[in-house]
Amino acid sequence: MSQTIFLLEDDADISRLVRYHLEASGFTVQSFANAGEVLPAAERKAPSLFLLDIMVPGGDGLDLCRRLRLNATLSSVPVIFLTALATESDRVHGLELGADDYITKPFGTRELLARVKAVLRRFERQEPAETLRVGEIEIDGSAMQLRVRGELVTTTATEFRLLDYLARHPGRVFSRDQLLDAVWGDARFVTPRSVDVYVRRIREKIEDDAEEPRYLKTMRGAGYRFERADKISQVPAVPTEAAVERA
Repeated sequence: MSQTIFLLEDDADISRLVRYHLEASGFTVQSFANAGEVLPAAERKAPSLFLLDIMVPGGDGLDLCRRLRLNATLSSVPVIFLTALATESDRVHGLELGADDYITKPFGTRELLARVKAVLRRFERQEPAETLRVGEIEIDGSAMQLRVRGELVTTTATEFRLLDYLARHPGRVFSRDQLLDAVWGDARFVTPRSVDVYVRRIREKIEDDAEEPRYLKTMRGAGYRFERADKISQVPAVPTEAAVERA
């Protein structure tokens, strides 16, 4: 079964070119010229990947990416920006919103196809992994779901892959370059700074205090380490209203 790609591009010539080459490579492509049309269509049937221009009518690709990452059903679908905005700050901003790759115009169709396929390969389901429980965190590798204190927490696919990789190697220190190789592979726009952005995003989701993390530690000058279960400091739980009433 072919994978479906949602393409947001208001330039008709570029849209036809990209669609032609993607379909020639076996993908099904649904094209949009207006950002406001993408989310409703994706909620009806999720694609395998979003390929988004940034400067388009009906909003913009950045805002659309932000909304996708807040959508529990669509948050794990990979996003590639395809845009003329080429500065480092543009790339970092795209990453902070949850992009999985960033391709600048003008681009070669061979490079585009290679990077689309690379992103899709990174998010192919692997052999089911056992559910990992550490402290108040539960990481279900087979369903790609994260629960913190019993509550389902929305993550992007990249956030989940990075957290899962670190948590399954507790106590080991990984440099930023090692994490780039393990999680992002050949995504060219990702830099060591990108790892820091993702670590910050993960901490905001799993830690009681992102500034004083218990699970995901920074090893100055070396990289990051996920703490072993027996080393995680225990913080007394705040009693719920029901517990107070029972007492």
